[in-house]
Amino acid sequence: MKSLTRRTILRGAVGGAAVGVSLPFLDYMLDNNGQALAATGQRIPTRFGTWIWGCGFIPEKWIPSATGSNFALPADLEPLAPYKDKMAILSGFDVELDGVANKPHITGCLGMRTGIPVPDTNVKAPTLDVLISQIIGGETRFRSLEISSCGLENSYSYFSAGSPNPSETSPAELYKRIFGAGFVDPNSGTFEPDVEVMTRKSVLSAVSEDRQRLMREVGAADKHRLDEYFTSIRQIEQQLELQLQPPAPVENFSRPDAPDSQGAGSEIGDVLKTHRLMAGLLARALQSNQTRVFNMLFSDTTSNLRLPGETTTHHTLTHEEPDDRQLGYQKQHSQFVTQSMLGWRDFLDALSAIPEGDGTLLDNCLVLAHSDCSIAKSHAVEGIPVMIAGNAGGKVRTGFHMAGGGDPISRVGLTVQQVMGVPVERWGHLSMETNRTINELLT
Repeated sequence: MKSLTRRTILRGAVGGAAVGVSLPFLDYMLDNNGQALAATGQRIPTRFGTWIWGCGFIPEKWIPSATGSNFALPADLEPLAPYKDKMAILSGFDVELDGVANKPHITGCLGMRTGIPVPDTNVKAPTLDVLISQIIGGETRFRSLEISSCGLENSYSYFSAGSPNPSETSPAELYKRIFGAGFVDPNSGTFEPDVEVMTRKSVLSAVSEDRQRLMREVGAADKHRLDEYFTSIRQIEQQLELQLQPPAPVENFSRPDAPDSQGAGSEIGDVLKTHRLMAGLLARALQSNQTRVFNMLFSDTTSNLRLPGETTTHHTLTHEEPDDRQLGYQKQHSQFVTQSMLGWRDFLDALSAIPEGDGTLLDNCLVLAHSDCSIAKSHAVEGIPVMIAGNAGGKVRTGFHMAGGGDPISRVGLTVQQVMGVPVERWGHLSMETNRTINELLT
């Protein structure tokens, strides 16, 4: 038999009529390393995502005492023991302020994601997830998915100043968006283009001539505004074009059941349940190539999480709770950090539960997990905690702890962009500008 591809169809005849049956994603289609399609050499896609938790950490419970690969997991990271070799722990990296006022819970998060010291949400550049989606997101139905498990629609994914990509907050609504109208089961064996999609594609194509004429007539400032607008239109056109083609079969994929949960508020136990549901749906979306880029908000940077039976939020506690005299830190605040790391473990569980090639979905992901500050009581943007999970299809080395020693956190952003194929040699602004990648992460 000739080489099989993901579009190979078994052909035959029934009653004189030709029939075809598509094949699932088989190991036979992979190379000897299980990492590429044997017939074409095309690799299993690498996905990128971010996972955010709010209000920082307790340093003595989170930062390993040793660097390198021989380190013990401190208390808050102990639940992550099954993923020690799948993670890189990065501590001691700073957002440099350069005289710009630190706006609590914003400067650290967006400084991390844009490489620019920013005083508010009027960011001056796309966030790194958007830059990456422009490289790897064009071949999927959704250029990116933004999800929030804490009930808030906030997002720290920005295309440009003042235009965040909104988050989905309900498991039921997230399911509808991904697996409802417009979803085509890659393993159904049949495909019929959606008439509505065909119409939308035709309408957008029909105005292309007027669009080009308008661009020739307007001034430079309007051209800039229209270029941003038409960029989004082009992205829609590309996504519609994809929906007019049959999807490739996907090994081990089955359409998940629809959850009935709309999200259960901000109590920490309920948020963990909502987060597990949404993480499972996201994993299936990644597996079936609905998207290759995501942003998961476990808790907002001004964390609204609550302990059972309490009305005081996590964020309020970071301001008002005194340090425990024996422990030396805020005891209730610490509980939220611990629970956040349990949520992070649940997220990794969802990705690693799906086999893919000779590994798992997690192996073909690069997930950047971070908070908005280090010590929340002082809103410090020095030493913001960062974790890298997944091996990006073999491009990233994990299983170590690295202390940044006060280096700009933009080194992390530059490195993950280069790993994901963004053609950038320097990144950041003022003292955050850097051309130094984290070589320890690179294979």
